[in-house]
Amino acid sequence: MAVTTEKELSPSAKSLWLKATSAIELHNYGYAISLIQAVLKESPAFLVGRQWLRRAEIVSTKSNKGFLKGLSGSSIQAMKSQGLIKKDPQAALIAAEKILEKNPHNMQGNMLLRDAAVAAGMVELVGFALETMVDASPKDTRIMHELAQHYSGSEQPEKAIEVYNRINVLNPADIAAIKGGKDAAARASMRTGGWDQIGKDGTSYRDVLKNKEESEQLEKAGRIVKSEDMIDGLLAEQYGLYNQNQENLDVVRKIASLNEQKEDLDSAIQYYQWAVQLTKNSDPGLIRKVNDLTLKNLGRQIASREEWLRGQGADHNGATADEETRETVARLKIELIEFKRQKAAMLVDTAKQRVERNPTDLTFRYELGEQLVRAGLYTDAIAELQKAQHSPNLGLKAKYLLGQCFEAKNISNLAVKQYEDVRNKLPNMDALKKDVIYRLGCVYEQSQDKDKYLACMMEIYEVDSAFQDVAERVESSYCS
Repeated sequence: MAVTTEKELSPSAKSLWLKATSAIELHNYGYAISLIQAVLKESPAFLVGRQWLRRAEIVSTKSNKGFLKGLSGSSIQAMKSQGLIKKDPQAALIAAEKILEKNPHNMQGNMLLRDAAVAAGMVELVGFALETMVDASPKDTRIMHELAQHYSGSEQPEKAIEVYNRINVLNPADIAAIKGGKDAAARASMRTGGWDQIGKDGTSYRDVLKNKEESEQLEKAGRIVKSEDMIDGLLAEQYGLYNQNQENLDVVRKIASLNEQKEDLDSAIQYYQWAVQLTKNSDPGLIRKVNDLTLKNLGRQIASREEWLRGQGADHNGATADEETRETVARLKIELIEFKRQKAAMLVDTAKQRVERNPTDLTFRYELGEQLVRAGLYTDAIAELQKAQHSPNLGLKAKYLLGQCFEAKNISNLAVKQYEDVRNKLPNMDALKKDVIYRLGCVYEQSQDKDKYLACMMEIYEVDSAFQDVAERVESSYCS
């Protein structure tokens, strides 16, 4: 069943959908949920609506501390609804959504949604249900493998590569993920370059090159090939050799390097990972290459989505935006959250590995604490930063981050203590000191200590009135 777009909704469903998007903008999630459910009852293949529904449910249930109650009842309801899948998949979809309304990450509810989508022939919805399960259990590689296989089977190798990359971050020794990823990368590259068609008419991979002699000279000289056409040709040739022997380390390295030159980071990562596996994790340079390219790729994915969303502006997120823009905004916001989560998890994992290898190195303790703070894991960060504060070089920065942790956990007195200590030990009013004083002032403001709050803002205003919103804060205090 093909995905339904907003344009294809009936007039009544489209009216409900526009009201729902407006309700979401106003944070009226309960009303929006009921409206979208009505839309999906009429148009079950409206995937964007289901994506918006899930995000609204997740935000709504986050504030409900008792949402875990009654999960056993939801599980029982999901089991009872399994019987609907074969005889009435549409009814099973509705039953699944009723379960997910109260707990959008309920595993049985999402499994019911997945199975009903399979029965209804809704390929995209199968993927969405699996994506939600992965989001609920981000370390469950079993579900991630299922999602990657779904993407591979539905001719979405690029998405399969992303999932296999995530599995390899969690378990670098997962051979099935490494193999699945490099196979998906090969399919993606072959399809993009049209190499799967080469050879059917008797031409060789080398015939792809515009200048065979030039290619051979470049290879012999070991020079970097800058022409994209030449890179494609060399890749085509190397893929031909790779298909003859998938464990030829030299060929695997060349494919990885050529894809890196081409800026096809997904493919490069997969083949570097396979090279790591072939060398039995004995080459630190290859391991570092995988790590660096994965972080670069995630950073690129995050930056491109943030740039696009900034360019659209707030007005393009609501009911006044056109259908295509709303669908794109919804999809990119979901992807942005996931890519940021992946990057934060990877940075934390890398920092933890450094600490495990060098447990007495306070620099690595600080770096781990810093990444934990960025990931919002403040309790774990405190333990690392309390050790790192004894570093002669990074001690003050560690105490500054400790202040941020205590501030985030609303332990105001300890936050003030850390910020005050750092402020008193920094001799010059540099960017770090101004930021410390600013944060200290904000803590005093939250604590209703107006005099100390204004004193902090005035201290910055005296030397740099353009720092953040200090001028507005100070000047407004004289008007009140």
